[in-house]
Amino acid sequence: MPLANWLPILFLFLVIYFTLRGQRSAAVKKVMKKRKLEGNTEMVELAKKFIDKECLIYAFDSNHQFDGVIKEVTNGAILLEKAGKIEAINLDFVIRIREYPTDKKGKKKSVILD
Repeated sequence: MPLANWLPILFLFLVIYFTLRGQRSAAVKKVMKKRKLEGNTEMVELAKKFIDKECLIYAFDSNHQFDGVIKEVTNGAILLEKAGKIEAINLDFVIRIREYPTDKKGKKKSVILD
């Protein structure tokens, strides 16, 4: 097939890709604007309940997932310790926090399906 037949199909895929990408970034901007105006006090209070527990922390982007022990929660960040190293996570991007799942014997699960 000549290249001229493939160009409309390629153009269609590019339009769909950039449209979906724009909608996703618009949703993130909307949540960020709301959190800046109202403050993020609810997430701070909820995160304080998980101090000294091993947790999984999920960010806006589905590719970012953090695990470790929460050491400290401040107004804008969570300090997370994993393997002796400390990492700071911005609370504005956190959408979910949960304790690390365990099986019946109390051992950490090796596979987590969410």
